[in-house]
Amino acid sequence: MLPSIPPKYFLPLVGLAVSAFVFNTSEFMPIALLTDISDSFGKTPAETGIMITAYAWVVGLMSLPLMLAACRMEPKRLLLAVLALFAAGQIGSGLATSFAMLMAARVAVACAHAIFWSITAPFATRLVTREHQPFALSCVATGSAIAMIFGLPIGRVIGLALGWRMTFFCIAGVTLCALLYLGRVFPRLPQGGAPFSPRDLPALVKNPFVFGNFVLAVTFATSYFTIYSYIEPYLGTVAGFSPEAITATLVALGVSGFLGSVVFSHAYGTHRQFCLLTGGVGVTACALLYTATAALAPALITVCLVLGMISTLFNVTMQAELLRSTSRAGAPVATSIYSGLFNVGIGGGTALGSFVAGAGHLPSIGLVGAAIAALTAGYTMFIYLPAIQKK
Repeated sequence: MLPSIPPKYFLPLVGLAVSAFVFNTSEFMPIALLTDISDSFGKTPAETGIMITAYAWVVGLMSLPLMLAACRMEPKRLLLAVLALFAAGQIGSGLATSFAMLMAARVAVACAHAIFWSITAPFATRLVTREHQPFALSCVATGSAIAMIFGLPIGRVIGLALGWRMTFFCIAGVTLCALLYLGRVFPRLPQGGAPFSPRDLPALVKNPFVFGNFVLAVTFATSYFTIYSYIEPYLGTVAGFSPEAITATLVALGVSGFLGSVVFSHAYGTHRQFCLLTGGVGVTACALLYTATAALAPALITVCLVLGMISTLFNVTMQAELLRSTSRAGAPVATSIYSGLFNVGIGGGTALGSFVAGAGHLPSIGLVGAAIAALTAGYTMFIYLPAIQKK
């Protein structure tokens, strides 16, 4: 497939994949360095953890208004401006002399995050022909998956060896390199018709395929992150894994996410319904097995790997579905709503997982995730799939 894509279009995809890597690495980096950051400002990890929650809520709440404000910008200028804001926020985080300054810098990073994930998929697919669009989306997903495999461990190693501030400076450095690279190789994309305006928003949301996509974003993210947010204590206290085994399982889960992007690039064009069903049916089955295999380490590890693959496969599939159902002008706005709702699902799943674990029901957390995943499966099978078959 690669030789059939001209270098002038493939090279920008590489830049977008690298950018996806740094954005995903940055989002979860404070989790790995929370104790060190807390010590620097004389706070407890629980107090410092508010910046993680605030980040998710800024992305969730600001994705749509920021995209509406920025949608009239020329695509290349917008992409480079977002990367510049992201790099500035990382530098501000590294230079922060107070927790308030760190919070302000992280809000700037979250605003860049909100726009980046709104424009990346639409821009990636506009670089290539329709037959290569699944490959373009899988390139971006690969960058995200690699961040889960190597980004967080490398960031933690840098933070422990050189201090947490250096981790943010390193992310800023990689981002500036990506900015210069994309400034050189990213083409100027035509606007393609009249720009999207707030008056177009009701018609966009009333589109049954777009609305269905938004519903599935919330239910899928909630079900998956109910399980994923507490996978470390589950593996340690319920399944009895050693710290080394937990680390190895989480790395393997990240690798399986990369495999999910590979499956998507090969399967979406010819097995669209299979890709759609993985989110609900696949997660429901895995969540039930997650509880049933707690005492069987090889089986539990296999379940975790399948979950990781499904997460990437379904997320990229839903972005592809969204792009099929919207105009060129409306795609970034629709993607911004999807990104915001997905982050709402992440927050909801994390909160639900916290409630279940705090109530002493951690061994049953898979059953809770399965109940929500069943909603995804039901909506997909009985509403979304029949609708696209009639289209």
